[in-house]
Amino acid sequence: MNQILSDLWATLPAPLRDQLEGYASGFWAVLPQLVFALLFIGVLWLVIRVVRWLVPRTLRRAGLRRALRDVVIMLLTVGLWLFGTLIAITIAFPTITPGRALTALGVGGVAIGFAFKDVFENFLAGVLLLIREPFSVDDYIDCEGIDGQVETITIRDTHVRQTDGQLVVAPNAMFFKNPVTIRTARDVRRTTVICGVAYGENVDRAREVIAKAVRGVDAVRDDVRDVEIFAQEFGDSAINFEVTWWTGSRPIDIRTSRDKVVAAVKAALDAEGIEIPFPYRTMTFAEPLRITTDAATSDADEAGDTPAVAS
Repeated sequence: MNQILSDLWATLPAPLRDQLEGYASGFWAVLPQLVFALLFIGVLWLVIRVVRWLVPRTLRRAGLRRALRDVVIMLLTVGLWLFGTLIAITIAFPTITPGRALTALGVGGVAIGFAFKDVFENFLAGVLLLIREPFSVDDYIDCEGIDGQVETITIRDTHVRQTDGQLVVAPNAMFFKNPVTIRTARDVRRTTVICGVAYGENVDRAREVIAKAVRGVDAVRDDVRDVEIFAQEFGDSAINFEVTWWTGSRPIDIRTSRDKVVAAVKAALDAEGIEIPFPYRTMTFAEPLRITTDAATSDADEAGDTPAVAS
């Protein structure tokens, strides 16, 4: 076997043999440094494990939010790995100084930054959202057509459960660059319905009846702000009232309170004999309208007369 390898080695061109011998001698020369670099990486891995075990407990005692704790731990981990890798490179290859390694990483970082621009954009947006916390988990938000409850905020994206049960996973950059409506920023929110009464009814009396009915609904928070009833406009068939009250800020609170308010107002107006009109239509004609009845038509047909005309 050795003879075969020797014959094969002898068949190689001399420049190639010299180059391979140089590679082999160089490898054996840097082998001790490589071993020390690998040992250093192993120690670094143990240090990072200790940091990832110790830091979360310290931050939890400090009262830091979980999402923000995850950001701090991730930044510490990435920083330690980057710093440790630079040291390991200088141990394995003494000719490479930390300055040269940082320069190489900087050039590579620019290329990686252009290639993964959207990823880094979402990452930075996620960090800023977690630090500033314009909204948090369990908040109801609306942004660019996404309307629902926030379930998870990660470094890269945010999970929003819409009111119809569908889950939307959206990049953090969208919430950072676009206006976000936070529906549950406060415990209460205002809502409005329109109620119309007939033109023949007394406006002030109708307003009092509606206000009393709305205040009697348990879902209405009149302890926060009083119910507001305004005559809004002269509609086609009714005088329309704008009925405004405050209730819980969740979507289910809004829908529930509207249901109860509409039912209470309808019952109160019916009990007081105040009409909620159907649409009325008045029709005019440019020429006299011919009006006939079945009996008049039959008699006219038998007598050969012309039916009466109403003007």
